[in-house]
Amino acid sequence: MQYEIFPPKNLDCTINLPASKSISNRALIINALANASETPTNLSHCDDTDVMVAALRDMPMVINIKAAGTAMRFLTAYLSTRESTHILTGTERMMQRPIHVLVDALRTLGAEIDYAGNEGYPPLRIKGKTLEGGLLEIAGNVSSQYISALLMIGPMMKNGLTLHLTGDIISRPYIDLTMCTMREFGADIDWEGGNTILVKPTPYQSKAFTIENDWTAASYWYEILALMTKASDNRITLPGLMDGSRQGDSAVRYIFSLLGVKTSFDRNNVVLTSHQRALPRFDFDFTGQPDLAQTVVVTTALMGIPFRFTGLQTLRIKETDRIAALKTEMAKLGYMLDDSEEGVLSWDGKLTPRSTEGRLQGKNPSLLREGSVAIDTYEDHRMAMAFAPACIMFPGLKINNPEVVTKSYPHFWDDLKKAGFEIR
Repeated sequence: MQYEIFPPKNLDCTINLPASKSISNRALIINALANASETPTNLSHCDDTDVMVAALRDMPMVINIKAAGTAMRFLTAYLSTRESTHILTGTERMMQRPIHVLVDALRTLGAEIDYAGNEGYPPLRIKGKTLEGGLLEIAGNVSSQYISALLMIGPMMKNGLTLHLTGDIISRPYIDLTMCTMREFGADIDWEGGNTILVKPTPYQSKAFTIENDWTAASYWYEILALMTKASDNRITLPGLMDGSRQGDSAVRYIFSLLGVKTSFDRNNVVLTSHQRALPRFDFDFTGQPDLAQTVVVTTALMGIPFRFTGLQTLRIKETDRIAALKTEMAKLGYMLDDSEEGVLSWDGKLTPRSTEGRLQGKNPSLLREGSVAIDTYEDHRMAMAFAPACIMFPGLKINNPEVVTKSYPHFWDDLKKAGFEIR
């Protein structure tokens, strides 16, 4: 399937975002560990959450989580504490995503996990039991999902869990989000010093829990407003987002304040409007918000703002190699990105040799005629959603395999139509 997208002339719309996938998947695991009879409300209806709901509801011997990386990490830890044996598997791409750091950590705590295929990768054979727990040391620069998976089962261990993180800690907002959600269900968990988290063996308590909407999904609407520079009266209302949210990607409002988007709160609604900005270049560390990187890369380049973005190490092992994918697809639009430094992506304002324009200044590179370029999505939902707003600068931009958005934002294309975008 391929979509061809044309932008509206102006924006004045209210968009009901999906519920937070990050909170949904954490709450589902904790809710199950609490042996609760009711599931949390306002759950995300994306692929990643759907497979988690099905797995926890049916608990088959073979659990296929498809392309859901969060479900793979969280269920690996969860199943290690359940008195049963399961095979945890997924898509071909999932079989290429390393999981040995989490498996080694769980084995240290007493878990019985074997690799059913290649060493260090899914599928996994997990024989659950009560874990002893105790002290565990793990590098702080691994995926925060590994750390979150370990923390959430901490209250179920005989001796609780003392988790010491060594070196730099990446994606710390996601760790804090996990801890906050655990506390909502009665867990006794806190930071002890700068790099150690103490989880006491205090059982979870069943409770009613409502999921906040997704700040990461909001980022694409920030991008849209940032690129809609021709009309100053544009306005987008996003219900269900909280001021003071624990979602790390709520930082999108600060990032885009530098890119011409003003955020206002009206009760539980976020209202986005345009404001004047003058930013000669943009440097930012995405260590705490790696899922925003694709959105901000596309936005800043299309606005003609040179950038240097760091903290992108984990992008190599996401649904695709997101750094390589960004380089390839941005080159189609005329932008030469540099990834010569590990974990860094930058743009100095240069365009591909085929482009006759210098610095963009809001104009399209001449190599892109209307409808002449198709963006590949690499089975990655965020590639589709980050590039879709580029049609504002390049009307008729095509998106290949647009159905990948179901992984986190199933009604994304319907929401674009609601906002006035034409999709063929």
